[in-house]
Amino acid sequence: MSSVNAIRSTFLNFFREAGHEIVPSSSLVPRNDPTLMFTNAGMVQFKNVFTGVEKRPYNRATTSQKCVRAGGKHNDLDNVGYTARHHTFFEMLGNFSFGDYFKADAIELAWTLITKHFDLPKDRLLVTVYHTDDEAYDLWKKIAGFPDSKIIRIPTSDNFWAMGETGPCGPCSEIFFDQGEKLWGGPPGSPEEDGDRFLEFWNLVFMQFEQVAPGERVPLPRPSIDTGMGLERIAAILQGVTSNYGIDLMRALILAVASATGVDPDGPQAASHRIIADHLRAASFLVADGVDPSNEGRGYVLRRIMRRAMRHAQLLGSREPLMWRLVPTLVREMGQAFPELVAAEDRIAEILRLEETRFRVTLARGLSMLEDETRDFSAGATLSGDVAFRLYDTFGFPLDLTQEALRSRDIGVDKDAFGAAMARQKAEARRAWSGSGEAATEAIWFGLKEAVGATEFLGYREEKAEAVVMALVSDGHEVDSLPAGQSGLVILNQTPFYGESGGQVGDTGTMAAPGLRVTVTGTQKKLGDLFVHAVTVEDGTIVKGAAVELTVDHARRTAIRANHSATHLLHEALRQVLGPHVAQKGSLVGPDRLRFDFSHQKPMSDDELAAVEELANSMVLRNEPVTTRLMGLDEARASGARALFGEKYGDEVRVVSMGTIEGENGAVAPYSVELCGGTHARRTGDIGLISLVAENAVSSGVRRLEALTGATARRQLRSEAQLLEKAAGLLKAPTEIVPERLATLIEERRRLERELTEARKRLAMGGGAGGQDAASAVRQVAGVSFFARAISGVEMKDLKGLADEAKQAIGSGVVAIVGVAPDGKAGLVVAVTKDLTARFNAVDFVRIGAESLGGKGGGGRPDMAQAGGPNGNEAEAALDAIATALSSEAETSRSEAASHG
Repeated sequence: MSSVNAIRSTFLNFFREAGHEIVPSSSLVPRNDPTLMFTNAGMVQFKNVFTGVEKRPYNRATTSQKCVRAGGKHNDLDNVGYTARHHTFFEMLGNFSFGDYFKADAIELAWTLITKHFDLPKDRLLVTVYHTDDEAYDLWKKIAGFPDSKIIRIPTSDNFWAMGETGPCGPCSEIFFDQGEKLWGGPPGSPEEDGDRFLEFWNLVFMQFEQVAPGERVPLPRPSIDTGMGLERIAAILQGVTSNYGIDLMRALILAVASATGVDPDGPQAASHRIIADHLRAASFLVADGVDPSNEGRGYVLRRIMRRAMRHAQLLGSREPLMWRLVPTLVREMGQAFPELVAAEDRIAEILRLEETRFRVTLARGLSMLEDETRDFSAGATLSGDVAFRLYDTFGFPLDLTQEALRSRDIGVDKDAFGAAMARQKAEARRAWSGSGEAATEAIWFGLKEAVGATEFLGYREEKAEAVVMALVSDGHEVDSLPAGQSGLVILNQTPFYGESGGQVGDTGTMAAPGLRVTVTGTQKKLGDLFVHAVTVEDGTIVKGAAVELTVDHARRTAIRANHSATHLLHEALRQVLGPHVAQKGSLVGPDRLRFDFSHQKPMSDDELAAVEELANSMVLRNEPVTTRLMGLDEARASGARALFGEKYGDEVRVVSMGTIEGENGAVAPYSVELCGGTHARRTGDIGLISLVAENAVSSGVRRLEALTGATARRQLRSEAQLLEKAAGLLKAPTEIVPERLATLIEERRRLERELTEARKRLAMGGGAGGQDAASAVRQVAGVSFFARAISGVEMKDLKGLADEAKQAIGSGVVAIVGVAPDGKAGLVVAVTKDLTARFNAVDFVRIGAESLGGKGGGGRPDMAQAGGPNGNEAEAALDAIATALSSEAETSRSEAASHG
């Protein structure tokens, strides 16, 4: 018996010896075909090579491609476990020629492999060709020596392959194995062709035409070959079993299930064993390729696969999560061929364990309700769609799980009524949204999300991808295209661009296609999972339905990731230095710097800032992995993960851990553990350096740290070092004593400034260039001493001090000083000695003077008031106006005194 691993190796080595490059399997998430949910055939990774868009250094290739068919039009999920051939995950062996060899060599290679290396008996083989492909017909007769009865002409599309409505296409030739009369069925093309007796195991596609329009084909200048052989099918043939589930690989997984559950693998519940074995492969490889269980897109299909298997684990009587315990067996069987499975083993097991733990709670509640609703049902009955929707809406019980649970009892579900209930809920939600005040201005996104669905985010692992344009928006309205020079918004079916959220700014980059160049200037998230790309079309026209290549600005994304990871390290460092009261109150993570707001009542000291920076950088230098796990919200919080301020979380969260510390009893624990949906550095060392540049207050009890990382921090530090060197040169002092020398100079400057100020004040009060002294500024106005002086070169803040000195000098009287600033504006101070405040009010005089200066108002006390104005050239006029007012007031008060006497 040939093992699956030996068959795979034989196939690949055979074609390597025939000049083919062994190309590793591509990811299950297609990067070059946005129309596919999963890679479902061996040629997917070579699509752009066949169309001429991409060139590779080889023109012959061979692969063992991992494939999934469990979503979209390629959906075998419901049949898996109940038939001999259906799988969600399978391997497709293939050989490819990119304009090199064609039909003759392809048929010769296939015939040699299956008859000489796999030793299949010729008398049990037969082939099909497209009914007009006489060339392939003649080659099979010549190479295999087949009689006419062994070469069957098929007139249907089963034997004509096309990449799409347009593009490369060509006839096929399928190779069949006769499994014997013990199985029912007839040869292809016969009424019994759907039976299992004649098993198709290899399809040779002769890509020789290009479909340029409906009904119009032209020959390709360089015809190519694309073949696909199901590894599980050829293994079943070579191992002499009639079911794919009987091959050594699948049998090993099934026996692991039987060992864990104690249930006979070949008894009445054999289907449950097969479903678990198949779904284990699909779920594990999808997780290894970066798909996480979720409620949308690929993640939903993964969750559906997982939960279908987990439901059957429960049917087998497993009381504890089962699937994660099977992962070592899968890795042992397939890890050598697929090293990514080995690398992701721990993550796969953890996600399976978490998903099954949570699902068992959902399952128990949903099954209890389902049992209550169907207790009196008999075979052939139908469950109400409203009840099925209530199960979904209340317990998170998806429709397919309800159908699966009722399948054994032959009870159906009213799917139309379920759909109607779902539509009613969406309509109610939309009405609520439309009436939600300010948010109603973005109601367009609600309608678009209903129409196109959520955007699948690929950006945790990818910075390049292809996508389909699902919608275009310009000036708040949906449009069909955006021409060159126009800006607008683009919604895609999937994207590597991160949408602004959680304090992290959105990604920028480019979209491109032949004749199209678009700049992405920003990305936002609407309604939680609808990614909206702000774009400017540089060349060409972007249209709805177009396929585009997406490229995130790598340098910018790398800087953002480093800054985001740095906020996590700083958060924990702040807690350790300042205390457990520290909690995040906001953040902004951009490509050039980070900002982190936190609760703390007072400014941080220099020593505290240094300690935080030192602690965070110690984690950077350790260069430890940054890990991400999916967890239930309650479990994540129970594990000590900290939530980010203002973030809304669902039942399932991403938990980001980085760094390690020694915990109690010497145990190693994560340094930082937080709930976070942002993008992060792969390792702490990728941050490079964290440099704190500012700490200040935001509001009462909230402080803000600003920091730089990586190259930006290094440039800043280098710039500061250069400035220090320059300062040292100017001071003619070593750099280490620059602060001391500057302090001495600053103190000397302050002393000189004080002396200069005093000198100016003395000069102002004692006279100017004419040699006047202070006495010359005093005149008698109606028997009252009036000190009036217009001065310059004195700061406005010193005017009151000068007025006090003048009051002391004259003993009794009124003082008015106008100070003229270098910009021509004036300040005015009026003071009244204490003995005269009953007769004169400084506020009244200062307002009169301000009018002459072009100002209004003024204020103060009866003994001291101040004002100002823009017209300093009217200083003398202001003093004269005050003198006139003083004269009038003095005469009035003297007359009143005389009349009273």
